[in-house]
Amino acid sequence: MQVLISTLSQGLIWTILTLGVFITFRILNFADMTAEGSLTFGGSLCAALMLRGVNPFLSLLIAGVLASLAGLITGILNTKFKIQAILAGILTMIALYSLNLRIMGKANLSLLGKSTIFSSLNNILPALNSNFVLKTFIIGLVICIISVVSLNLFFKTQIGLAVRATGDNEQMMRALGGNTDFKKILALMISSFFCGLAGALIAQSQGYADVNMGTGSIVIALASIVIGEAFLNFIKFKNKILSSLICMILGSIMYRIIIFIVLNLGMNPSDLKLFTACITAVLLGMPKLKKFKLKLGGNKNA
Repeated sequence: MQVLISTLSQGLIWTILTLGVFITFRILNFADMTAEGSLTFGGSLCAALMLRGVNPFLSLLIAGVLASLAGLITGILNTKFKIQAILAGILTMIALYSLNLRIMGKANLSLLGKSTIFSSLNNILPALNSNFVLKTFIIGLVICIISVVSLNLFFKTQIGLAVRATGDNEQMMRALGGNTDFKKILALMISSFFCGLAGALIAQSQGYADVNMGTGSIVIALASIVIGEAFLNFIKFKNKILSSLICMILGSIMYRIIIFIVLNLGMNPSDLKLFTACITAVLLGMPKLKKFKLKLGGNKNA
């Protein structure tokens, strides 16, 4: 039971990253690589602030807000300097690597012995004093709910609908007189905020921040998104964006469950990134494979 709760807890924490990547890759239709740098930036900044005595909750918020500036930079490079989306994200990600080293002063920072948002539950729920896994689950669930509700409300507003319309058809939005550059930058900033928030949460939950903690995080988020979209066949609310956000939570949790299963089947932990890349490639290519099979079936019938 404890192992299951631990897996669910990790899934909930990584959901915050999945939500951030979902905004750019699915809603905005923008191939953004900033997420890997933003996640590490959030984690390193949060750890550095906590070691200087800043409140863990305040450190979490500051990390997210400042990480959103990474999205701002990527957005400016793309919209104002006309640099391709993926290249703009890579440039920001590379710059953040050096910035993260500057912030931490070394490759990693330990938070051993420091009060975190998880240990703060000891005062509220003394019964959970020694149950770190359950505390992680509760805080992860609360933050996920707040994030989903906030994003759902935002994307129902006029500017939120404009962001979605920009992702669906940018040329049409321009023809209607909409400022698509602003919508792109705003969406990228929101995405980077959630990625930075995820990095800060991960740093506090694992007790350290590392300059390489964001490596491969894009692939993990994409795998979670693709798995989550499979749940859309079963979860269909009138509010489509809410359905998608809930499925992102389920996708992130399911990804963690899959990882847990393959590790217990004897897979070497060092092969996890290879496994994640392969499963993501297969899931992303599934629609094309289905079309290919249908064409072959049609040719045989002919």
